[in-house]
Amino acid sequence: MLVGGGAPGSRDAPRARRGRRYRRDVPTRSRGRVLTPGLVLVVLAAAVAIYLVASRAKPFLTGSGCQAGTGKAAIALDPDQAAIAATIAGVAHRRAMPARAVEVAYAAALQESHLHNLTYGDRDSVGVFQQRPSEGWGPASKLKNPVYASAKFFGALATVPGYLHRPVYKAAQAVQHSADGFAYIQYQQEATVLAADFTGGSAHAVWCWSAAPAPARANLAAARRALAGTFGPVSSHRAATPGDAPAMVVHPRRPALGWAVASWLVTHASAYGIHDVRYAGYRWRESSGSSGWTLDKGQVRPYVVRAS
Repeated sequence: MLVGGGAPGSRDAPRARRGRRYRRDVPTRSRGRVLTPGLVLVVLAAAVAIYLVASRAKPFLTGSGCQAGTGKAAIALDPDQAAIAATIAGVAHRRAMPARAVEVAYAAALQESHLHNLTYGDRDSVGVFQQRPSEGWGPASKLKNPVYASAKFFGALATVPGYLHRPVYKAAQAVQHSADGFAYIQYQQEATVLAADFTGGSAHAVWCWSAAPAPARANLAAARRALAGTFGPVSSHRAATPGDAPAMVVHPRRPALGWAVASWLVTHASAYGIHDVRYAGYRWRESSGSSGWTLDKGQVRPYVVRAS
């Protein structure tokens, strides 16, 4: 499965040129040549230069995107998918739901909407989980809000007896009551990887990049409100160090929560004009987002999340 795809559908004639004339004493067939060592070095240098330019230009060549994980376990996501995945993980924290619950939620969301917030669906289904107002999930206007929809999903999952010990697809079906409960099986592996990345079980595992220019100044007040609305009460404040841009500082109670918050900030960076996120000795920059998280030797307080 390639998760990073778009939202699912179930979303005057030219003048004739004169013929070119060749001199008879010039052969029309080129002779083979042997590359000299100097020429080989020139070719190699050119190849390296092209590689470096392409690496720096990656965000502009590939557009906007996000990635969760590295190596063979890496999963490509579009910005909307990544933001929703981070939101689901944040709501799970607010409701004190374990990582296993997030796996179940991701499996359901991947099957129902490919992690997109749909305004349409089968019958009256809407939102990331394709929940139906007529089935008691709530008004459509609220179900289109991923925070509300995620809270409703986790509320229902918490009532499923022994869901922590059930296979992911069976737990998802117990909540969704889908016509084909086995459809969730295909997303179990991806759901497990995403849950580890977005809940903070895997450190510095989520990053994004964008070809669109970011606002000159971050809207940190709005970001703080949205963060609290997703994760619940979190210890955060506005910081303004002389000579530095204003920043938002979050004090997580444990490292995994810190990485979940950092992932949320990175996946919502475009929405709030965030240019820089630091945590636990690592740094993500909007200007080089496709490079992921890099070591931050200059971070003074590594155990707070700082965004600016």
